[in-house]
Amino acid sequence: MTETLDRVVTALSAEDPGVVRGYYREMVLIRRFEERAAQGYTQAKIGGYCHLNLGEEATVVGLMAALRPSDYLFTNYREHGYAIAKGIEPGRVMAELYGRTTGTSKGWGGSMHMFDTGSRLLGGYGIVGGQLPLAVGAALAIDYRGGDDVVVCQMGDGTTNIGAFHESLNIAALWNLPVVFVVINNNLGMGTTVEQSSAEPELFRRASAYRMTGERVDGTDVLAVRDAATRLVAGAREEGKPALLEAVSERLKGHSVVDPGKYRDAEAIERARGADPITRFRAELLETGLLDEATAIEIEAAAQADADAAVEFADASPHPDPATLFDYTYATPVAGESRRLPADPLF
Repeated sequence: MTETLDRVVTALSAEDPGVVRGYYREMVLIRRFEERAAQGYTQAKIGGYCHLNLGEEATVVGLMAALRPSDYLFTNYREHGYAIAKGIEPGRVMAELYGRTTGTSKGWGGSMHMFDTGSRLLGGYGIVGGQLPLAVGAALAIDYRGGDDVVVCQMGDGTTNIGAFHESLNIAALWNLPVVFVVINNNLGMGTTVEQSSAEPELFRRASAYRMTGERVDGTDVLAVRDAATRLVAGAREEGKPALLEAVSERLKGHSVVDPGKYRDAEAIERARGADPITRFRAELLETGLLDEATAIEIEAAAQADADAAVEFADASPHPDPATLFDYTYATPVAGESRRLPADPLF
């Protein structure tokens, strides 16, 4: 028995079999959902940009497993899997991708702008780093009101090089705000490697500049992500200690659906495939007896059926009426608000 398998057996032996099988099912559901999203994009049913969580499923599920339902989540534009893991029905997520009224943002947001106050997913953000100051503001509101919820703010590795990253970490540390920043390091900021863009490529170390706890975790290990996130979330919740978690994983496809990823050579592509978190977790569960082949097939079939049902729901949902375009521009009425469409006369 290898050292790796010893570690896996030790870790899984303490787990509830139903819980870990649930993690596996959720990871497979996200994979199947994203595959159907990619298909929908090529069929021109999804417009705009579309970025998938393929290869990051263990990080998504592990991170969400560390949160309470009342905790807040801010993400970047690669957020479909997070929306599902946060408790939003896959059909509503797919409907938003399709631009339909049954989507999370009533079809007006699309792939990059999931938003759902009920599940406390307060947005996917298309502007790199746009979510960080808002997440810190939400943490300040929690602290000001004396609550015990926590904000988790997800981002890609490229975000760590912009000003809002440093400003947000500085304020969070200075004011002891309950926020955990999570960097998804897939080693590529679009097509540029972390080593080529960051003088400190071990991104979790950037937390030390603000006397903040920083940890790096294997993003392909759902239990390791969950446990690291649980520790850091507890520190934020109980002691007001912000933290930075870096989850390292490989992106299985290009930056977006239309990116062929030609900047990666054959060796890098093979390395990414070899680090597939779903293949890994399935093998570990089978090896340790927490999952048998028949149950695995059943779980995978159910996940595929759910993804297919999400597509059917989105396909059957209505398009928004153009007359409602401005209905949600502001939360409350604003005097003098313009509702002029591009083709409308100025006066």
